[in-house]
Amino acid sequence: MTSKQIKIGDKTKFFWTNFIKGFIWTIIIVGAYVLIKHYFGFNWEEAIKPYLENQLLIYSIYTISELMFGIIPPEFFMIWGLSSGHLIDYVGIVSLLAVISYISGFIGFLFGDFLKTTVTFRYIRKRFLSKYQPLVVKYGAFLILVAAMTPLPFSAIAMLVGSFHFPVKKYLFWSLSRFLRFALYAIIVWQANML
Repeated sequence: MTSKQIKIGDKTKFFWTNFIKGFIWTIIIVGAYVLIKHYFGFNWEEAIKPYLENQLLIYSIYTISELMFGIIPPEFFMIWGLSSGHLIDYVGIVSLLAVISYISGFIGFLFGDFLKTTVTFRYIRKRFLSKYQPLVVKYGAFLILVAAMTPLPFSAIAMLVGSFHFPVKKYLFWSLSRFLRFALYAIIVWQANML
């Protein structure tokens, strides 16, 4: 079945199911942050202040996480960005996080495209990516949008899409939706911090 044969309703359902999962996950993370901050009097910023001040360390951890299929949700790093205390700084931090995520996805795409015949890639595909392979076949380019906007592992999907000879320009276009996800979730995190 090609992506053209899939009904629009199937794509819509697939997108919203995954988007709602991501939204619920974000609400849980942000809700826990607000509860801990306001009701338990725990000042997490003081507890981890030495680490918060080392921006290179935080951005390095985030980059590694994004390259390794997003093992740490970006929302945690958005919460870290709140420590700046100013909206302009927060927007800058979240923008940089989004750029890192976008570039990490593209690196994954290139990895899949150029190294698809290697033993390493075959191992990664078999061990970590096999459950997503049918989704690439079923949804094609639409899967890039869904992975960019939802908790599906963006870099992993990008890697698989690259291994399917997907055109680079189309990949780069569809994956721009990653920036929209970061903008939406950053607004949620910022507003929750104002509570």
